[in-house]
Amino acid sequence: MGVASKIKLTSFDSLFGDDTNTSNGITEVKISELRSFKDHPFKVVDDDKMADMVESIKEYGVLSPIIVRKSTDSGYEIISGHRRKFAAEKAELETIPAIIKELSDDEATIFMVDSNLQREEILPSEKAFSYKMKAEALKRTAGRPKNNYAQVEHNLKGKPSVEIIAEETGESRATIQRYIRLTFLISEFLDMVDNKKMPFNVAVEISYLTETEQKMLCDKIEELNTTPSIKQAARLKEYSKDNKLDKNVIDAIMTEEKEAPIKVSLSGNSLKRYFPNDYTAKQIEKVIYNLLEEWKSKN
Repeated sequence: MGVASKIKLTSFDSLFGDDTNTSNGITEVKISELRSFKDHPFKVVDDDKMADMVESIKEYGVLSPIIVRKSTDSGYEIISGHRRKFAAEKAELETIPAIIKELSDDEATIFMVDSNLQREEILPSEKAFSYKMKAEALKRTAGRPKNNYAQVEHNLKGKPSVEIIAEETGESRATIQRYIRLTFLISEFLDMVDNKKMPFNVAVEISYLTETEQKMLCDKIEELNTTPSIKQAARLKEYSKDNKLDKNVIDAIMTEEKEAPIKVSLSGNSLKRYFPNDYTAKQIEKVIYNLLEEWKSKN
């Protein structure tokens, strides 16, 4: 084992403690004995990054152990490391290094969400379901005695669970609540949000529609090949709230002529004569906006 591997393993050992019978808290677990975490919201995609991980594992092995707990029936449930397990399978490994933790269902849920939210790229749907799972787990664990795992210790102190998540993630409480609203969308709309074919704020408004109403709207979107504007989505939500949303109303709202976006083009060559030669595009832009603000305040 190389120096880099030893450093990686040591850091994990100090972070998670020594819960196994091995000297460094890490043991080899058969991949065939691993089970995915129930309702795991994070997608494992077989893309170029996964291919790179597979090649790395073939050459160096799995440097960072996965985190598991014993399943109620047999084998182990993965808490953190679904992508590593998938890559190890593709690399045709039979075992994978793991740290075995003793965690309750709610503790395991919180642990699973926290460890996966550290990833660089997270889809809106992944955030939505992970925030919801963690919020529900936090509510259930409120007031229970804490164990010695720092990773799952959360002192609510009377705060709503979404506020705790907001403090830990750096996002606002309202943003957390809006992400959780996405879990009420049908799968077709969730995919549209993930693929950036529907704006986030529009999706939040649509999430208040019933499943039947969403399916009717989905059919109309496919027919017209367009998504609602934020104003249209808000109107759909209001009609749904009043139990007046049907196919005819959806058709009427979706076929309204949308306001054309304002487009203004400024020629760089034309602007140059108003600014010093050494001004950058950012400096020019700043001056223009400052002048517009000044003009607006006088009108």
